Amino acid sequence: MKYLKQFGVILTFSFVGELLHYVLPLPIPASIYGIVLLFLGLEFHFVALGAVEETGLFLIEIMPVMFIPAAVGLLDSWSILRSSLLQYLATALISTIVVMAVSGRVTQFVITKEENRNREKKKGGEQE
Repeated sequence: MKYLKQFGVILTFSFVGELLHYVLPLPIPASIYGIVLLFLGLEFHFVALGAVEETGLFLIEIMPVMFIPAAVGLLDSWSILRSSLLQYLATALISTIVVMAVSGRVTQFVITKEENRNREKKKGGEQE
C-alpha cells in the first residue's frame, strides 16, 4: 500500500505537469514540468522525501527496461536510419561530450560551493 501511495504522489505531480503543459504555451515537455515541480516540492519541504523515496528508487532501478521498446523501434526503423547513420553517431558523440563536460563543471561548482559553506560554518563556530 505504501508503494501505491508514493506512486500516487509522483503521478499527481506528473498530472500537474500535464496541466501546465496544456495551459502554458512553452515548448517544454509535460514530464519536465512534473519533475521540476516534484523537485521544488522536495526542496521546499512541501513533500517529504519519505513520501516518494522507495518508489522513486524502484523506478530508477527498472529504468533500463523502459528503453527496450525504444531500442526495438530503432531496430525496426533500421532501413530509414542507415542512410543517415554517420550524422546520428556524430550528433550522439558531440551531445554526449557536451553533457559530460557541463555535468562535470556543474558538479565541481556545487562541490566547491558546499566546501566553502562548510568552511564558513567552521569559522563561524570557532569565533563564537
